Amino acid sequence: MTDLAYIELALTAARPQALGALLRYFRDLDTAEEAFQEACLRAIRTWPDKGPARDPAAWLIFVGRNSGVDQIRKRAKNEPLPEEAAFSDLSDAEEDIADRLDNAHYRDDILRLMFICCHPDLPNTQQIALALRIVSGLTVPQIARAFLISESAMEQRITRAKGRVAKARVAFETPDVHERAERLKTVTSMIYLVFNEGYSAGITNPDSATFCDEAIRLVRLLLRIFPAEPEVMGLTALMMLQHSRAGARFDDEGQIVLLEDQDRGCWDRQLITEALAMLDKAIRHRKPGPYQVQAAISALHARASHPEETDWGEITLLYELLEKLAPSPVITLNRAVALSKLKGPDVALDLIAPLAEKLDGYFYFHGVRGALLMQTGRSGEARIAFDRAITLANSPAECAHIRQQLDKLNTPAAGTV
Repeated sequence: MTDLAYIELALTAARPQALGALLRYFRDLDTAEEAFQEACLRAIRTWPDKGPARDPAAWLIFVGRNSGVDQIRKRAKNEPLPEEAAFSDLSDAEEDIADRLDNAHYRDDILRLMFICCHPDLPNTQQIALALRIVSGLTVPQIARAFLISESAMEQRITRAKGRVAKARVAFETPDVHERAERLKTVTSMIYLVFNEGYSAGITNPDSATFCDEAIRLVRLLLRIFPAEPEVMGLTALMMLQHSRAGARFDDEGQIVLLEDQDRGCWDRQLITEALAMLDKAIRHRKPGPYQVQAAISALHARASHPEETDWGEITLLYELLEKLAPSPVITLNRAVALSKLKGPDVALDLIAPLAEKLDGYFYFHGVRGALLMQTGRSGEARIAFDRAITLANSPAECAHIRQQLDKLNTPAAGTV
């Protein structure tokens, strides 16, 4: 007998590889999904007694391919199949499939699967939903709970995303070196979107919070495909460092705990150690990129045993480098926070003043500005900034945090902290 938990783990791990290959065979996302699901059902029925396949991915591809062809025959009511070219390279030998699993050709299958989910025609919410459904295999109810919408609404969102992908006529040929690099950049962005969706939810929505673990699983898969790509290493390190603080980011009542107030003994040191080693490996390639720089900033926080040991000077320099690599008003806002630790709130306020128009709809801009104004004793202006932040809050925890700041403004010592 084979443990069902092991079978579930094997099917989850093999999903991107198998579904990517089936997508190349059938060139249709729905058909590939149906074929993969049928293969999984057969695995659940046969593996407990006969044991799992030597290579689960190869077995699923072989069984799914045959199942998909059978379904096409049934739908066509016994009409002749399309030309074989429509299915790409069909082979009847499982051994032949297994041999191709280690090729760059197979690597492109997985990358193509991820790339389809983050097609530029799709809004971010549809990219995340499609990736979680197609690549990760989460059910529609699971994804719907995470996004706090109904199952029917999520089903429609995923269906619309698939429709857009179909209309876009995504190429299935093996991409060249330049196109592969562009696809990789898009895929890493999609994975980080998944992570941030979970990171911003925190404990207020446990279903969404699991996205952090799923994003890290996806980036580890990507790292196995591109083991020498420093930006993939940087993204892996960045997400692990941020996720290592998960146990300290909220108190027992679900309120936000700022980084400087967190119990660093609750940080996941094993995850931090792995992330730091990964970052060091990336840096040795001497090809700096945005993810590596962000990871280096997080690493400086992780290496500080106490808040006062934080190297704010180095963090400020890293933010300056990040502004050159990926200019953004949000990055400038973060640099201002670091600069305030070195030169005080007035300097930081001068730096963010030109950002007011661009970031007027951004919660953190008004939260940071309010905190800086409070430090300078400008309580009235701080209150206006905090009021604006509350209207833009993305979660109850963010609202509660701003209300705490407003409460401080009502104390006699307000603005002198």
